[in-house]
Amino acid sequence: MECKQEQNMKFCNCSYTGCSRKGVCCECLRYHLKSKQLPACCFPDESERTYDRSFKAFAKAWNF
Repeated sequence: MECKQEQNMKFCNCSYTGCSRKGVCCECLRYHLKSKQLPACCFPDESERTYDRSFKAFAKAWNF
């Protein structure tokens, strides 16, 4: 399966400039889930910029 990194970048709101996984969703998801986190694209922009990618931060961002 071919990675559609360029197309994925249209939806990637990751603000971490040094991220090597930008647009490579499968690697990003694997990386964050391994750390019990969610990727940036799961968060609203203002919450994403805090770099707190925890499940608790996700629930707070979306008022769960």
